[in-house]
Amino acid sequence: MIYEINTWVWLNELCRRYRTPISLANVPDAEWDAITAWSPDAVWLMGVWERSARGREIAINNENLLESCREALPDLTLDDMLGSPYCVRGYRVDAHLGGAEGLARARQQLARRGARLILDLVPNHVAPDHPWVQDHPDYFIQGTPEDLINSPQAFLQMGDRILAQGRDPYFPPWPDVVQVDAFSPGYRQALSDTLISLAGQCDGVRGDMAMLLINRIFRQTWGERAGVIPAREFWDEVIPAVKAKYPEFLLIAEAYWDLEWELLQQGFDYCYDKRLYDRLREGNAESVRQHLRADLSYQERLVRFLENHDEPRAAAVFNDRQAWAAAVTIATLPGARLFHEGQFEGRRIRLPVFLNRRPPEPVDADLQKFYITLLAAVAQPVFKEGAWRLCEGYGWPDNRSYLNLTAWTWRLGEERRLIIVNLSGHRSQALIPLPWEDLPGRAWRLTEAFTREIFEREGQDLCQPGLFVDLEGWGFHFFQVA
Repeated sequence: MIYEINTWVWLNELCRRYRTPISLANVPDAEWDAITAWSPDAVWLMGVWERSARGREIAINNENLLESCREALPDLTLDDMLGSPYCVRGYRVDAHLGGAEGLARARQQLARRGARLILDLVPNHVAPDHPWVQDHPDYFIQGTPEDLINSPQAFLQMGDRILAQGRDPYFPPWPDVVQVDAFSPGYRQALSDTLISLAGQCDGVRGDMAMLLINRIFRQTWGERAGVIPAREFWDEVIPAVKAKYPEFLLIAEAYWDLEWELLQQGFDYCYDKRLYDRLREGNAESVRQHLRADLSYQERLVRFLENHDEPRAAAVFNDRQAWAAAVTIATLPGARLFHEGQFEGRRIRLPVFLNRRPPEPVDADLQKFYITLLAAVAQPVFKEGAWRLCEGYGWPDNRSYLNLTAWTWRLGEERRLIIVNLSGHRSQALIPLPWEDLPGRAWRLTEAFTREIFEREGQDLCQPGLFVDLEGWGFHFFQVA
């Protein structure tokens, strides 16, 4: 389990609550206790690196951006605008957040509570005032005077050089960043050195837009400007150096366009599972079930989520019952589970990462209670060390609602769990044979983790024809089986 926190916003709220300056160096113990009470294996402190003054200047002069920030924070002032945490001027912890000493203190506090520290890596671009721009212009995609005239939104003058602004192939350029050249040997070495430096300060990184550096994707984006494709893939060259020195260091890729497997093959430990997120939003149970038929060794390296700082808040996207069903789904699948600070309380406003504060929102007490129960249930060893299996469901010729139900089991010794989720808004029924060979000849008790209801069934019936399930729309069962 990974728990993402918007570091600047969180610390600002602590300052107001305690009425004293608070940085990572002096966060009260009670606040670290509150974060780790959710039993995360890692905490992702998003946005700790030194932000760019030039990037902030560009941001506060972008009226479209200001308008989107006002939608989230109606009483916005320019003092609220920090610039983007993904417009990195340098991989130094911002002094306002406590600097290197504060980060070391935060890492120590998390480690004492059994949690690792995850930070950001932004490999595709840097801030215009990053030292590399002046000292190593060969690390960047170059432009011409004609480019600056014909595409002023895509290129910028930096000294006597014209450099491309950062982008992905499907969207306009980002106006506040400069595009690195993923084919540059110098840049590849520089990023390897950076990763090694970061590995001395944290336990892992989340690689922003990691798929943009895949050789063929980079070539697709930049064409002839990128030059000759190198013999080795970018990540194949960059990752081994840090793994050689820090073999337990975790690399998590933000990944889209079905490139997860490719990035895992190139050295990442985990990749975002955006496809599952999209299918849960669509409410298509069959597509979710097909997604879960993928090889288990692959699924165990996916990061499942319902929201993060790039996506809308789950409470604003899913209706109440759908949100619960989707949360049970991602929390009980193999792989990593990413949760976003504010998700458990039902926050609905997606905050632009440029801001240093957020508006107050009421706590959804029912949702919070639901997550307390869910996360306590999935913190058990069976969900981390046990064996996972997808179940098949069956229906009747005149009732195909069974296709709306998806089920799976976990087992660790005699510890067993059965999860059944109705991923539709329609009441649905199914027979679900359980996959354990030792069921016949004994009676079994199924205890619901949320309602504490108890159902008793004969083992032979659980095997064939299977457990009869009747669930309302977006309903679920979370059974302990004994």
